[in-house]
Order: sequence, then C-alpha cells, then structure tokens
Amino acid sequence: MLIDRRGLAGKRILLTGGTTGIGRATLALLAADGARVLTFGRDRAALDDALDDARARVTGEGEGEVSGLTADVATRAGIDAVFAAVDERLGGLDMLVACAALGAQPIDEMGDDDWRYVVDTNLVGYLACARAALTRMKRQEGGHLLFVGSISAEIKAVGESVYAATKAGIQAFAETLRKEVAHVDIKVSVIQPGSVDTDMQECSGQERAAALTDHRMLHAREVAEAIHFILTRGPATDIVNLRIEPRLQKTA
Repeated sequence: MLIDRRGLAGKRILLTGGTTGIGRATLALLAADGARVLTFGRDRAALDDALDDARARVTGEGEGEVSGLTADVATRAGIDAVFAAVDERLGGLDMLVACAALGAQPIDEMGDDDWRYVVDTNLVGYLACARAALTRMKRQEGGHLLFVGSISAEIKAVGESVYAATKAGIQAFAETLRKEVAHVDIKVSVIQPGSVDTDMQECSGQERAAALTDHRMLHAREVAEAIHFILTRGPATDIVNLRIEPRLQKTA
C-alpha cells in the first residue's frame, strides 16, 4: 500500500526568522526541495547572506525560489509589510513556518522594554502571523501552520522564565488552534527542539563545537530536517507535537 506524501515543489511558504540558526537551515532545505519561500529578518546583511546560501542549493531550473525583506515580527508595521509581500510575491500561502525568536534573561534581570520586546517577538509575533496566514488559508480551504517552540516549555530551567513563558504560550496556542481550524483542512504543528547550535546560545563558538561533539547540542540542520518531515506528511496525518533534543540534553 502506497502512503500519500506531499512534496514541497511549488508550495508557497512564509518562513519567519530565516536569516539565522534553525530558520536559515530551514530556508535552504525548503528551497532545495523546490518550494517558493518568502522570509524576513531585521538585519539586511544577514538576510542577503541567507538568501544567497539558499539560492545556491536550488538544483534545477524553475525549481525552488526564495525572496526576502527586512521587517520586525514584533511590530504591526512589520507584519503588515510581510503579508503585503506574501500577496504580491507568492499570490497566496500554503504553509507558515514561524521560527523568529529571541533569547532572554530572567525577568528581574531585564529592563521593562526588553522583556516586553521578547514577548512581542516570540509570542505576539507568532499569533499575528498565524492570524494573517489563516485569513489566506481559509479562502483556499487548506494550509499548514508550523510553530517552532522549545522544550523550555516543559523543562522550565532556571534563568529561562521569560523565554519559557513565550514558548509555553506557543504550545498552548497551537494545540488549541489545531482544534479550531481542523474542519477547514488546516493543520497546526509544533516542533520542540532542545539545545541547538545557534547564535542564541550564550557561549563561545568553541564551546558550541564541543557541545556538538559531545552530543549535548543539535545541529540546526537536524531541526530543519524535522520541520521538512512534518510539512511533507500526507493529508490524513497530523504531527501535532514533535520533540527533538540532543542525546545528552540538560533538562534542569
């Protein structure tokens, strides 16, 4: 019996935070599989570098297409600009991969504007993108929302009070939203990575390299491959939650 799988060739995908870390690895992988991907970030140089890297991985003529813009997911103006670009460049939306996020300190060690900005980026930005994406997906009666969460929502490690709150919010939002939109053929998934080799880590490059070698940290590409797996399941299959972590993940 053949199992139905969905390829990504020609799929219109909005990827938030595609300029660094997991987002950048995901951008390259989706483009290589023939998707039409729009991404954005706050830094122009990082955006251009990520787009160049992704375009270099497109293997066939007419397959895979990437574009981007500078925008801030934490602001209404940023969200408006992104979805105007979605309409203009993609002509609709099949999938949203929400990946843009910031690290944080304990709330009593952050300025008031700083912790609020993290919440606006990590949680409010996800909700705003989901709302705008749903408007478009409901018109076509189908789509897929994928949110990059974190195992921080489960392990609640010391020092991660603000960050864990945002990721727990994403988890609750996604699991509830899934029940609200399943009847219009829209999937909702969450991936919960453990420690990943990204710029968000508060350690040196040498320390990150050692953590990778010792199986205490994941390569960003491994998380991107998990994202790809979720997006390519058949129409009858929902990957609701997928937790991926290094073999020796620290959990406290």
